[in-house]
Amino acid sequence: MAAAAATAATKGNGGGGCRAGGGEAGGARKKRGPGPLATAYLVIYNVVMTAGWLVIAVGLVRAYLAKGSYHSLYYSIEKPLKFFQTGALLEIIHCAVGIVPSSVVLTSFQVMSRVFLIWAVTHSVKEVQSEDSVLLFVIAWTITEIIRYSFYTFSLLNHLPYLIKWARYTLFIVLYPMGVSGELLTIYAALPFVRQAGLYSISLPNKYNFSFDYYAFLILIMISYIPLFRETEKKLAASRASPVLSLQVLLS
Repeated sequence: MAAAAATAATKGNGGGGCRAGGGEAGGARKKRGPGPLATAYLVIYNVVMTAGWLVIAVGLVRAYLAKGSYHSLYYSIEKPLKFFQTGALLEIIHCAVGIVPSSVVLTSFQVMSRVFLIWAVTHSVKEVQSEDSVLLFVIAWTITEIIRYSFYTFSLLNHLPYLIKWARYTLFIVLYPMGVSGELLTIYAALPFVRQAGLYSISLPNKYNFSFDYYAFLILIMISYIPLFRETEKKLAASRASPVLSLQVLLS
């Protein structure tokens, strides 16, 4: 799921709505950009999403300062996390109607993978909500999305600060494996509870003559991380080579 979502960093479409856009945002718009109304909408969308993930970040910090512990911080940001991550489903529509030039299928996969983890794993298996692994992927997602949506907003306004550009193509070195680790550990922690409760599983016999083992399905998802991790890692590294200047240039 981070493997899917992190591919967003490989391409910046400038539209903010699509996680699989391409290269430099400005270049894509020169060839075929959204009209004035679509641009205005995308700016508003990205500003709202940036603000939403900032709310999540502030919520995490406030909860930590109040509790003095990082354990079970998920409960303090559960509602805004569900709302804004689910709100990313709009990015599929952005691609479908053509205001963001990218694959609807790929974008759907990338967005739905996170929505799946939020609702079908973390929400459905309440026992894992207090796991530290949940906080791990939440922090990775939060930082990533604040940077990503800020990047798209400023790109649409044709005023992209170098620091945001640098952060977008550099911090994935830490955030990507951090997010993947948190997601895998969360799914792993959910497995015994899913098996014990038979969650979302369908057993035979039934009138449809169909069976489904959600426990086995989650294991297959975990296995799928292996090829996805390596492939996405290569794409992220390739994307970084072109747009990111050295830190020495930043400080000069």
